Amino acid sequence: MIVGSRRYTGCVIRHLLLSLLIGLATTTRAAEPAHLKLYTANGNFSDVKQDVALAIESRGFVLERTLHIGEMLERTGKDLGTGKPIYRQAEALQFCPASVSRRTMEADPTNIVFCPYTIVVYTLPNEADKVYVGYRCPEPVGSPDSRAALRAVQDLLDAIVREALNVKK
Repeated sequence: MIVGSRRYTGCVIRHLLLSLLIGLATTTRAAEPAHLKLYTANGNFSDVKQDVALAIESRGFVLERTLHIGEMLERTGKDLGTGKPIYRQAEALQFCPASVSRRTMEADPTNIVFCPYTIVVYTLPNEADKVYVGYRCPEPVGSPDSRAALRAVQDLLDAIVREALNVKK
C-alpha cells in the first residue's frame, strides 16, 4: 500500500470519520444527566399537569401533594431583592403508593429517602408553549433486591410520564 494512493487516503478518511462519529455519540451520551429524566411537550401547562395527575391516579395512587414551586420562587425572589423570573409556571406532584414504597423499603429501610416520588411540570419564561415534565432518577443502590426495587420505581415514574405525554417507548 502506497501512502499517497487514493485507496490509502480513502481508508484514512473513513477511519477519521468513523472516529469522529463515535466521539460525537460518546459525547452525547456523556452529556445526558444521570440524576434526572426530562421530557418536553408542546401545549398548555395546566393540561399537561392534569394529564400527569390523571396518569398517577389511573394506577390507583393518591396524589398527596402539589408543591407550587414557581409561585414560591417568585414570592421569595421579591423578598430577596431579585426579580429575575426562573419559571413561567412550576409545580411538583408528589405521591407515595404503599405497594411500591413497601417493596422498596423492605429491600432496604434506608430507601425511605426516595419517598415520596415526585414528578415536576414546568414552563420557562421565554417558552410559553413548551412544557417540561421530569423526575429525579433514584440511584439503584444497596443489595440486589434494593437495586431491583429502585429500578422498578424509576420504571414506574417513566411509565407515568410517558402515559401523560402519550410517548411510546
